[in-house]
Amino acid sequence: MKKSGKNIWRGLQPAAVTALSTRDYRAPALAKRLAGGGVEAGQIVSANRRSLAAVWIPGVEMFARTIHVQRHRGLFGELARRDEGVLGSLKFWPRQWATARMFANTAKGFHVHPPFIPEGEDPTKSLRRRFTRKATINYEAEQWDIMFFVQGRVEMILRDVREGFRGRIMHFFIDGDNHRGPNNVAVVIPPGVAHAVRVEGSEEAIMVYGTSTNFQPAFEGRIASEVESALLPESWRSFLAE
Repeated sequence: MKKSGKNIWRGLQPAAVTALSTRDYRAPALAKRLAGGGVEAGQIVSANRRSLAAVWIPGVEMFARTIHVQRHRGLFGELARRDEGVLGSLKFWPRQWATARMFANTAKGFHVHPPFIPEGEDPTKSLRRRFTRKATINYEAEQWDIMFFVQGRVEMILRDVREGFRGRIMHFFIDGDNHRGPNNVAVVIPPGVAHAVRVEGSEEAIMVYGTSTNFQPAFEGRIASEVESALLPESWRSFLAE
C-alpha cells in the first residue's frame, strides 16, 4: 500500500494493513452496468445503440420524453403520438390504456406475456424471424406493453425468457414527470420478456401504460412475484388461525 513511493499506511498495525482494500471508483462500461447493477435510463437513450448490442434485448425499445414546466401551474408531458416516432416505426398503437399506482417500498413482477407462435411452427424459428429481422407483427395476437411514468422514481429490470434467445438482462432507473430530466423515458416491452418494477424512495409511483390487447388474466404469467404479497405479521396470522 504505497503512494508516490511512500508507505502511507505505516501508522497502522501490520494485521490491519494486510486486511486493507481500496474501492475502484472507475465506472464499468455502460453495457456491463446495463446488464448488471443498473444505469440511469437517460444514459441508455443517449448512447450509441451499437455499443449496447451485446446486451440489448431484441424487441425492447426506449425513447426520451420531454416534460414542459408550466410556471405556477404544474407540468405538461406528452406520452406518444400515433404513427410517429418509435411507435410509428413499430406500427404499434395500444388497444387499451390503463394506470397503475404503486405505494412507496413496493414492487410489481416479474410479469411475462406469452409470445404468439403460429400453429405448427417451431418457436425458436418463429421468434427469431420476428425479432432479429424485419417482419410484420400481429399485435392483436399477443400482448406488447408500453410504459410511461408520470410520478415518482422506479427501478425496472427486464430479462429475455424467449425460446432460443439468450437470457439477456436490462436493468435501469426511470424518473416520473415530476422529476424532469434525461431519465423521463418510455419503454416498449415485447411478449416473452419478463419485467419487474420497484419503487425507489419514499414517494409513490404512478404509471400510465398501453397494451396491444385488452387485459386478459390468462396472458399475465408471473415469475418470482411473491414480493407483491404483503403478508400480515406472523403473530397476527397465528392469532387469526386460533
